[in-house]
Amino acid sequence: MTKTVNHWIGGKTVEGTSGAYGPVTDPATGAVTTQVALASTEEVDAAVAAAKAAYATWGTSSLAQRTAILFRYRALLDAHRDDIAALITAEHGKVHSDALGEVARGLEIVELACGITTQLKGELSTQVSNRVDVSSIRQSLGVVAGITPFNFPAMVPMWMFPLAIACGNTFVLKPSEKDPSAAVLLAELASEAGLPDGVLNVLHGDKVAVDGLLNHPDVAAVSFVGSTPIARYIHATASANGKRVQALGGAKNHMLVLPDADLDAAADAAVSAAYGSAGERCMAISAVVAVGAIGDELVAKIRERAEKITIGPGNDSASEMGPLITAAHRDKVASYVTGAAAQGAEVVLDGTGHTVEGFENGHWIGLSLLDKVSTDSDAYRDEIFGPVLCVLRVETYEDGVALMNASPFGNGTAIFTRDGGAARRFQLEVEAGMVGVNVPIPVPVGYHSFGGWKDSLFGDHHIYGNDGVHFYTRGKVTTTRWPDPADAPSGVDLGFPRNH
Repeated sequence: MTKTVNHWIGGKTVEGTSGAYGPVTDPATGAVTTQVALASTEEVDAAVAAAKAAYATWGTSSLAQRTAILFRYRALLDAHRDDIAALITAEHGKVHSDALGEVARGLEIVELACGITTQLKGELSTQVSNRVDVSSIRQSLGVVAGITPFNFPAMVPMWMFPLAIACGNTFVLKPSEKDPSAAVLLAELASEAGLPDGVLNVLHGDKVAVDGLLNHPDVAAVSFVGSTPIARYIHATASANGKRVQALGGAKNHMLVLPDADLDAAADAAVSAAYGSAGERCMAISAVVAVGAIGDELVAKIRERAEKITIGPGNDSASEMGPLITAAHRDKVASYVTGAAAQGAEVVLDGTGHTVEGFENGHWIGLSLLDKVSTDSDAYRDEIFGPVLCVLRVETYEDGVALMNASPFGNGTAIFTRDGGAARRFQLEVEAGMVGVNVPIPVPVGYHSFGGWKDSLFGDHHIYGNDGVHFYTRGKVTTTRWPDPADAPSGVDLGFPRNH
């Protein structure tokens, strides 16, 4: 019998009432293993109502109470790492070690939330005028929502709700309907840690649920991670409804390799960053820009390494790369490779015919490497979100940076070089929100913020870190004058108040 994943609302499992369900497949076998309830507008209203009711007390709870719960939550997450990772592998397909890494990076933000007390300290200026003090504080917003993607079903939710609830908000999470089980386990563990009912809710659904949250008058802010077209839609719709929005979109991350680089290290990095998690990462390197005469040697080294990668089910310890999330996505990724030669690329590796013995119905695709790719080809212009690496050739550093800056995306980027001056110049000149110097996937640690530029981010705040705290709170300034017993009445003064 197929398992059903239901909503988590008000601290308990709530069965779906819409009658609509979505299939959840095991990407390694192609079999439907689970169905997930898809929320109606009425169920969106119920989740938001539960969060709003919980905010009445959670919003005024002490910092000591919140952080005590978060410390217990962190311990439970640590104890259940393997359980969370197993759910990720079963529904997303990534190998177990990669899933464990995802959980670890999510835990960083839980740890940041445990120390939220210092992040929420206010400021005080005394005697700004005669017996006048000014103080600044940050307060929670109310009910906030998170809409998260399939590629990191545990990490991205943990980039959002721990900080939001630490700041005093309540949260409605709408995870991807393609791999929803990890989000439910995260909520169940939060409840076990003592989080009051309704503070964290998990609502499953499709566009009906998303639009319900974007249009709901009681939702104060929306966090989103996903593709650029949807990020643009989320930002426009929620902003039009007066909500705060941080909407992180797609990417086409470049890696610039200078002639002085350690080519073995660069090739290792390119293969790891391009093909890890089957390329289903918004921070994956999908375009290597080779400068000068190193192109042929670099491509040969990348090919040599790529041909050795073991592809198989994510729960097999021998597997280094798993399947793609759905058959439809697999076919879309393959189309970029099959059409590459006609658009001028040299197909060095073609992974489109790959299968795994015993798992022939899985969503498999091998590693593809395209060389001498032009900037007007589909494989370069689009975010493929699969194990396809494009190599472009340029003559100079300046040509490489100009090529990269011409891209509409500006998420992450990297440079490989031994030249500190070139690296420093690149850091300042490249138009991207996250930069790696001899680091291929420059995802910031939890106490810095994650986010891109241009079509990779819609909204003013990056996610987690200081930006995350500022996004989930709003500032208030109070100016105070207390009368002194010795003061004589000053009378009425209609002039604008002066500080001198």
